[in-house]
Amino acid sequence: MAERPWVTPQEVREYSEIPAVQQRSDTRLKVDIARAEQYVLTYTHNSFKNEELPQAVKTAVLILAEAYGHNSAIVAGEIKSETYDEYTYTTETKQISIEALDLVALLDDYVKTEPRNGVTLRMRKL
Repeated sequence: MAERPWVTPQEVREYSEIPAVQQRSDTRLKVDIARAEQYVLTYTHNSFKNEELPQAVKTAVLILAEAYGHNSAIVAGEIKSETYDEYTYTTETKQISIEALDLVALLDDYVKTEPRNGVTLRMRKL
């Protein structure tokens, strides 16, 4: 049985190469992990209660937690701007798009279809 949380803040720090994520507190990383787990649960409609957590799902949670941590750090104000005499520069870090993480390959095998109004319709080519 897969008990939550599926990953620990230390595992996220070890996985990440992003300094902002590595420096986040355990409390903040726990929130990032909870958000990542909820994304996986919502996407797959699978609670993983009756089975051991697959490695692909754990990997997806690690990747998502890192992305959520990175995006939160950016929103908190990592964008810097300085002016020297007549010269101005701005360093900018972009947010990680969750859609661009390619989690479909990791999670599609674990998606459970839920019937709507008690009916499941499956179609196939003739």
